[in-house]
Amino acid sequence: MIAIYISSFAILAIAQSATSKYQPGTIMAVEPHASGPGEKASSRTYDVSVKVDNTIYVVLYTQPPGTISPLYRVGLQILVSVGSNTIKFNDQLGRSQELPILSRRTLPDAKQKNAHPISLHRLIRTPTQAQI
Repeated sequence: MIAIYISSFAILAIAQSATSKYQPGTIMAVEPHASGPGEKASSRTYDVSVKVDNTIYVVLYTQPPGTISPLYRVGLQILVSVGSNTIKFNDQLGRSQELPILSRRTLPDAKQKNAHPISLHRLIRTPTQAQI
């Protein structure tokens, strides 16, 4: 009986890690990639910024022939799997692609961004009865 419980927990743990691997990401910006020294210049290579939770990842994307330009994909939400150095996603035909992460930037929490040390009502002067 104990062996059944242990094996069922192991299966659940594996299933959860497989399903929680992909998470929603939003394409925030697409810029033509500036080739560095020793890199071959390409008009089909882009720096794509993808926001996942509170982190923006910039990945290097090379547009396959016959596909729509990523410039028209800004705002699109896709499922991504973030690794230590790469981001995986499935294209519109279901093919898995793995892109190198060029940079990452953590955004401040929304709670921190909206927290103001001075409340707004202190900044707005309302007329007192004596001023009216």
